[in-house]
Formats: sequence, C-alpha cells, structure tokens
Amino acid sequence: MSEVILFGEPMAMFVAKSCGPLHEVEEFTRMLAGAEVNVAIGLKRLGHSVAYVTKLGTDPFGTYIENKLKAEGLDVQITKDENHFTGYQLKGKVLEGDPEVFYYRRNSAASCLSVEDIEKVDLEGARVLHITGIPAALSKSCREATYRLIERAREKDMLVSFDPNLRPTLWESEEVMIQTINDIASKADIVLPGTGEGKILMGSEKPEEIAEFYRKNGAKAVIIKAGGDGAYADWEGGKAFYPGYKVKEVVDTVGAGDGFAVGILSAWLEGEKMPEMVDRGNAIGSIQVSVASDNEGLPTKEELDAYMKGAK
Repeated sequence: MSEVILFGEPMAMFVAKSCGPLHEVEEFTRMLAGAEVNVAIGLKRLGHSVAYVTKLGTDPFGTYIENKLKAEGLDVQITKDENHFTGYQLKGKVLEGDPEVFYYRRNSAASCLSVEDIEKVDLEGARVLHITGIPAALSKSCREATYRLIERAREKDMLVSFDPNLRPTLWESEEVMIQTINDIASKADIVLPGTGEGKILMGSEKPEEIAEFYRKNGAKAVIIKAGGDGAYADWEGGKAFYPGYKVKEVVDTVGAGDGFAVGILSAWLEGEKMPEMVDRGNAIGSIQVSVASDNEGLPTKEELDAYMKGAK
C-alpha cells in the first residue's frame, strides 16, 4: 500500500564523461532517468511510500532499471514485454547551459502500456496520483492508459497532480499536444506548468494569466514555475508569488521541475499549506540544478531541512 502512485517511462541514461560532440565521446556513466522516476525517488527519500507503474522490456536495460527502482525502495508495479525494448537516452556534458540529449524510445516497451495494464494497478490506500504529459505523448494506448488511471484515481478520491512536462517532438502535432495536455489538466486538482509551457499551451508567459486559465479550466490549485525567480501560486485560499533560492552555480536544469513537484507533493502529504509547499518546491528545484544527475542529488529529509535552514 503506497501513498503516491506514479506512471511513466523510466530510461537508462548514458551521460558523457567529457565535453564535446556525442559522436566523439568514448566513455559514459550509466544512470537512471525519467521525469516520473525523479519524482518517485524524491518522494521516497523524503520518507513517503511510492508505487511506480511502468512496462519494461526483458532486456539488460529493463533489468538494470528494475533493480535501481527497487534499490530506491519503490513499490515497482511492472509489466514485462518480451517483444519491445526498454528506452534509453544519451546525454552530453557541457560547461555552460543545458547539454544535448538524444532519446531512443519510439515503440519502446513503456510506449505499449495500455488500459488493460492500468486495470491491474493497485491503488488501495493511495492518496496522490502524479502524472506528466509524457506518457500521453508516447502512443495512443499510453494516452488511453493515462486517462483511465486518472478515472480510477478519481473513483478513489485521490488527489491528482499534473505536470505538463512538454516534449513537442514526441507528439504527432502541436495542435494535438495542446488539446490533450489542456484536457488532462482539466481533470487534475493541481497543475504545475512552467511559464514557457504557458506560452505554448494558452498563449501567455504571465503567471497570473496562466493560473487564471487553468483555474477556470477546473484546477483547484495552479503553481507556475518561473525558473530561478521562484513560483506563483493561485489556489482556493489566495494568490501569491514565492521567491526562489539563490544558486551559486547552475550545472544542469534537467530535473528541476521534477524536484519542484517533489517539494509540492511531499509538503501536501505532510499537511502543509501552500506557502510551505511552494517554498519546499523552490528549495528542491534549486538543489536539482546544482548537480549533473537527474535524480542523484534529490535530498533526504535531513539534507533538505539543513539546506533550507542554511539558505535563510
């Protein structure tokens, strides 16, 4: 029985050990990647019970991922697929800015997740379902599975949290992406877009306008990520902007939004109010951009408390 359910595609990630074009790099470090994976690991490290739902191939990458997820203490609800491979990605190394990333996931095992797989998911006792826009982009069956999982969560009176996490190259068209993402958002309690995503999804980068759009669309709370500046929240109790944490050196922004979601959801599970939720989200997001890994820098409760106290 887990407090939180996550659903997505975990991937093996190979990170270049040296700078330069990826075709010239000879040595890589293998890691675990995936937006939903990052959130799952982050919540578990903060002491929450988490179930991760996915489908993996019966190949070395699938075995590696399953072992890593179990080592993190997650309740792994995996369907095995003998006919499709496990996705992976290559990530470059840079001294400034974000590295280039190449994904190898088309027709992967996770992209074959279906409604039938979702019917087997154990939601007993769960309080939160956190999803992103990535699974819905992978395939028609994944999109249907996403909707069915939301329906099942609603039947259990679970909180539904949604991070658009846009991946335009995965969608058949921008029009379909916008329509689907906004439709999923209308079924969520908490929506977590970034300002750049707001520009694509509803035509504005202004946090107040983005929040108003999704609140009118049905969300009980909308929390807009504004990068290092902080985040803006619009919820049933009010509206406010919360400044971010100062970061000495930005190493890699990948995973920052996932860290933010970890802060929001963990604080909610612990009964905190919106100011504390967003402050914790900002804190973990700032920790994430300070490390090269997508999830290895995610803090324990003790590490997070020390970081937040030291930053004040």
